[in-house]
Amino acid sequence: MTLPTHLDDILKLAAETGAALAPLAADVDAARRDGHETYALLRDSGLLGLLAPCEAGGAGLGFGDYWRVLAELGTHNGAAALGFNMHHVVIGALADAAGTALPPAAKRFRAWMLDEVVRGRKLFASATSEAGRGAKLRGMQTRYRLSDDGESYLLTGKKSFVSLAGVADYYVVAAAADDGTEDTGDVSHFVVAADDPGVGFGAVHSMSAMYGTSTAAMTLDAVRVPRSRLYLGVEGMSLFKVVREPHWMIAGYTGAYLGIAEALFRHTTDHVTANPDRAGSPVIQQELGRMSARLRAARALLHEAGDLVDAERGSLEANAMVHAAKYVVGEVGQQLAQDALRICGSAAVSRSHPLERLIREASFASVMPAKPHECLEYLGKAAVGVNLYDARAFAW
Repeated sequence: MTLPTHLDDILKLAAETGAALAPLAADVDAARRDGHETYALLRDSGLLGLLAPCEAGGAGLGFGDYWRVLAELGTHNGAAALGFNMHHVVIGALADAAGTALPPAAKRFRAWMLDEVVRGRKLFASATSEAGRGAKLRGMQTRYRLSDDGESYLLTGKKSFVSLAGVADYYVVAAAADDGTEDTGDVSHFVVAADDPGVGFGAVHSMSAMYGTSTAAMTLDAVRVPRSRLYLGVEGMSLFKVVREPHWMIAGYTGAYLGIAEALFRHTTDHVTANPDRAGSPVIQQELGRMSARLRAARALLHEAGDLVDAERGSLEANAMVHAAKYVVGEVGQQLAQDALRICGSAAVSRSHPLERLIREASFASVMPAKPHECLEYLGKAAVGVNLYDARAFAW
């Protein structure tokens, strides 16, 4: 199918796809089925090409509108929306490079990857996190070196939390140069195919929520990656990219958590509305009003931050707004979860009701980078004039 390029049509497609994903959420969350059907639906929808430019057959969507689409998917199936975002995290840098002059190797890489996404319907994922380090790049233990013949790179290491493990076709793996040092910021990214020799995956992690992201450990045992699969053909640019333009790495998924918050509010109001006596209570109406105000404020901030990235990508104000949106949406989601629990009572803890799953899912925003204290630290540094373009200002 041809992907629409008008936002209203894309949001309609996202709503239709979300409606198909919604019935799968409970069974996948309970591990009664795996997430493969979920991601097959996303492949078939054509939405994997949202960020690809129109000339490459995609929708050419900007970051702000992407967040709107992600929120729509998140209202129906939060885990699927997060998995969907993992694909777009690695496509984002290619979209950001649109219209910029690239060296020949980068052009070839970009054309290949976009073709795999748009025409091949291939699903990509990110493999960065390591045990004890999370998604931080400095001190990364996964290492790479150039092969003796100079035709490829050899990657060895272990990633601890890889979403879409065993589901995606390709994984963009972060690795540090094997130069004998322990603490290095010289991190590069490589595209590793799921069936490359030496690639392995563990069992899907048994977590309190988000089982549908299919998150597991990934091992790389001297995996040979051709030089053509070095991300954008450049070594050692990963930390620079994260510091200058952090919107994908630290907050790309924030729209999904806004969607979960939207779903929390909707299911709470539906539960109240089903009981006319409660719906007519001024106390309950005030409780719902507080939820509505919090949700509206978070939504407005997310939209403003996303649109600012499109208008001023890499500016200090855009980067600060992204951190603010990540912090606020995560906090509001958990506040709404507590509100839902207080208002709905036993319905909010019954496995038969979606609220129980949504309450668990909302809490995961605080454990995903950037964590709440990191967002606040960034905003505080911005307030006192710290040079936020200096990688030494961060623990990345």
